[in-house]
Amino acid sequence: MKKKVISSVLSLCLLLPFAMMLAGCATDNTPVLRVYNWEDYISEPTESEDGSAGDDYVDLIAEFEKECGVRVEYSTFGTNENMYNELQINPGSYDLVCPSDYMIMKMISEGMVEEFSDDFLQNSNYAKYASPYIKNLFEDNGWTKYAVAYMWGTMGYVYDPAISESVEQDLSSWAGIWNARYASKATIKDSVRDSYFLGVAVAYREELMQLKEQYDGGTIGADDYNARITEIMNRTDEDTLEKTKNALISLKENLYGFEVDSGKQDMVAGRISINFAWSGDAVYTMDDAEPYYEEDGTYVEGIYLNYIVPEECSNIWFDGWVMPKGANTELAETFIDFLSRPENAVANMNYIGYTSSIAGDAVFEEMVDWYDESADPDNRGFDEDGNALVPYDLNYFFNGTSDGNHADGDFIIYVSEESAKRQISAQYPTEEVLVRSAIMQHFDDEINAAVNEMWEEVKGLPIPVWAYVVIAVIAAGIVVIALSYVYKGKRKDPKPKKGYTVVKKG
Repeated sequence: MKKKVISSVLSLCLLLPFAMMLAGCATDNTPVLRVYNWEDYISEPTESEDGSAGDDYVDLIAEFEKECGVRVEYSTFGTNENMYNELQINPGSYDLVCPSDYMIMKMISEGMVEEFSDDFLQNSNYAKYASPYIKNLFEDNGWTKYAVAYMWGTMGYVYDPAISESVEQDLSSWAGIWNARYASKATIKDSVRDSYFLGVAVAYREELMQLKEQYDGGTIGADDYNARITEIMNRTDEDTLEKTKNALISLKENLYGFEVDSGKQDMVAGRISINFAWSGDAVYTMDDAEPYYEEDGTYVEGIYLNYIVPEECSNIWFDGWVMPKGANTELAETFIDFLSRPENAVANMNYIGYTSSIAGDAVFEEMVDWYDESADPDNRGFDEDGNALVPYDLNYFFNGTSDGNHADGDFIIYVSEESAKRQISAQYPTEEVLVRSAIMQHFDDEINAAVNEMWEEVKGLPIPVWAYVVIAVIAAGIVVIALSYVYKGKRKDPKPKKGYTVVKKG
């Protein structure tokens, strides 16, 4: 039996058209939901050559509009800061926006968002199908009433295992790309928050590894281990800023460059061999790089890339839905409820490549279809050649979300040892990785200014003291010349061109 909010949502979707008819509403008065989301961050069909929509991906917005009799005004942004500034300039202009973790914290702290209703939090598709791991994390951080997780993942390195025999060992540490053997072979993010995290991880590697030894040895528990990693990775004192700046400046000499989106194609094209990447981009890169067969049977060569989360720590990130002050909360919740159906989560994951916070049977079965290498679905664990496969445990994510097709404890995918280093590890990190993954905290304006100033020094070339002296001397010379020009007046005769002399008249 469906619970109260599901009935309410369905009733809303069914009654909205009739309510509009009874009210004598024209098309212009159709209820409007105003959504502000990241670019390319919801399933939509690919546009064909004639400009029409294709049938390769589900058009989720059109499906929602049709089902609920509403119109969606859908806008996109490129950065959290752009989104935040737009809300500051035009408050009340959106019903639903999708910021990242630290921006969610900022918006909550500044009272910019509406609370989700108890009915939604207890009885919606999100309440039923969102991963218990995700919901617990939101509860622990105090976000539950204000934000709903959309996509999530980790940070790590995508790499070509053929670049060197020791690359996997080298990249088991964040410091691996500082190694001279990878000069001009790696890129990092042109994003202050992400690359700052990388610099801190290298600056405090020794302390992080000591914590890992204590955790592995059983002297500290998982919660304490994670809390202490989180504290280290969110340090912003002057000493940390200086250490991080120096670490990143020394790395800069070794890099192919900074990027936000081009790293994926640079990896596929072979221009670079290591990319500091969000896990969703890592999945896209690995998929795109693999060899494949065309429909006519033509074999297209490619490369098999891997994904690794270094042993010191990682960043666990989220993008989530929040309702700005003044939002149409009922319609916003209806849209999130629609997106939280497992089949719609699958459609989103197929299109975006990132990992949805939604679990459920449809999502797990899609992952089995994508990744499980068992030859016999009734006798899983061996491939078609009889080789034993590695169990990849996803129970932490899917337990408690089944509609009856799977029992808790059975959410396991069987893959080869090599495959366990690839897409599945980027889509769903192991619990061992999650325990050492920290959430980036919101920085206040003063700290943000200091971090951004540090980043500008990293991105630019810091001006040494001797350069200031030279600049001062040049400036002084310009002043002297200018004064001389003022007091002596202009040159009476034009300066001749090179190779010529001036012939005076008379």
